[in-house]
Amino acid sequence: MTTVAVVGGGQLARMMAPAATTLGVTLRVLVESPEASAALAAHETVVGLPGDPDAVRLLLADPRPDALTWEHEHIPDAVFDVAAELGVPARPGREALLFARDKIAMRQRLEALGLPMPAWRRVETEDEVEAFLAVHGGVGVLKTSRGGYDGKGVRIVRNPSHADEWLAAAAEGGAALLIEEMVPYTRELAIQVARSPSGEVKAWPLVESIQRDGVCSEVIAPAPRLTPTEQADAETIARTIAEALDVTGMLAVELFEVGGRLLINELAMRPHNSGHWSIEGSVTSQFEQHLRAVLDWPLGDTAALAPVTVMTNVLGGSRTVLETAWPQVSDPGAKVHLYGKGVRPGRKVGHVTVMGDRVDDVRRRAAHVAAVVRDGEQS
Repeated sequence: MTTVAVVGGGQLARMMAPAATTLGVTLRVLVESPEASAALAAHETVVGLPGDPDAVRLLLADPRPDALTWEHEHIPDAVFDVAAELGVPARPGREALLFARDKIAMRQRLEALGLPMPAWRRVETEDEVEAFLAVHGGVGVLKTSRGGYDGKGVRIVRNPSHADEWLAAAAEGGAALLIEEMVPYTRELAIQVARSPSGEVKAWPLVESIQRDGVCSEVIAPAPRLTPTEQADAETIARTIAEALDVTGMLAVELFEVGGRLLINELAMRPHNSGHWSIEGSVTSQFEQHLRAVLDWPLGDTAALAPVTVMTNVLGGSRTVLETAWPQVSDPGAKVHLYGKGVRPGRKVGHVTVMGDRVDDVRRRAAHVAAVVRDGEQS
């Protein structure tokens, strides 16, 4: 019996379960509570926190998993220590994962690789913030080096005083800070690749990611007006990162398109929101591919199955029991995924995928169904 252990109880681990079932893999997940999103779908669950070595030992107990992986980057060292003690390969490894959870380490490493990025620097004082703003048009993007996601840990600053609170927190032992130039991008893109321990790499089409209030709202695959050069450039960037950082499993590279150039924004070493479209829209989904990769099995084909696939996130709204939406979902071509999570305003609680031939039509259909699931039919 092949078993993969996963740390994290959210929707990313939950969406690995159907792929694992198809592959004949047992998915054993460490969840924070029996009601966690992944706990409702996984084959086996262990309730506990990743910082608890005893919980990790239960996760990795006999029958010993063939691989250990993650649905988020914030993995305590204790997890790696227990995995090494028990001889379970951790994929991606501790060294690689550092560059997905620490933005300063990421920027330094990618800079050493000569990859395209916004201008940036680490900052510890108002004077350093002021000096950066002076040469970058008087505006910058202040970020915490660790812990930020979905718009959290990011602040636009136009005056050094705007950074005071965060600088003080960093000086008192909080996450270190960096500042980046405000990039005049035309759109946000993302490229995903999977890499196995034996070095096989597969890439998906470059996609456009549309953000609202710092949270991904839609993904269009492939990105409209995509040129072969852009696809090739994005694949080269992602492949270079995956190989140089020894990534195993999924890698998502978030990009800015700036005047025909691609600049790297952030990295994720796991399945990613920009790849949910692949469940229906690709020969091999990101979730199946992640499992194949961490097990060092041959990787699947990543070709798109339709001219256009749109994934629209469902954020928490007025409907509190999302399953009651089904009688109102009248589009037979829409695929609705619910995450089994409690509804809170702005929380990602599901997504909708629609495939078709025309971008505008597919976007409209996906947005309509997402609105129905979120709030119900509007008069």
